[in-house]
Amino acid sequence: MDNLIYLTEQDYKRLVDLVQQQRQGAGMQPNIAKLGEELKRARRVASEEIPAEVVTMNSSVLLKDLKSGKEMEITLVYPKDADVNTRKISILAPVGTAIIGCKEGDEVEWPVPSGTINYKIEKVTFQPEASGNFSL
Repeated sequence: MDNLIYLTEQDYKRLVDLVQQQRQGAGMQPNIAKLGEELKRARRVASEEIPAEVVTMNSSVLLKDLKSGKEMEITLVYPKDADVNTRKISILAPVGTAIIGCKEGDEVEWPVPSGTINYKIEKVTFQPEASGNFSL
């Protein structure tokens, strides 16, 4: 897995703002520091130029658990839109931070209380930019 991730200029700006807001709040979530690290290694591109197989904010992604072989589809959203029941996962959740900016075929791993989870990004089933929506 290469270390470069891709973010649209708009996602980058919004996520930097989110990190700054969270850092100013009381009880900072542990994932904020991790998201900050991800932002530092991101290559920013114009929304119109982001490849369709890259996970952007509001993308729907088919993930495969490499241990169990189970697949699940999630949508990556901002914290205010998160809803576990509809599989809308916050960028601040470990899986959200892990997959942002990655592309189809990438494998991601991140620590969880029970060990490490390894997922493969099977497919980006929906990406706002690919469908011409640059303002989501």
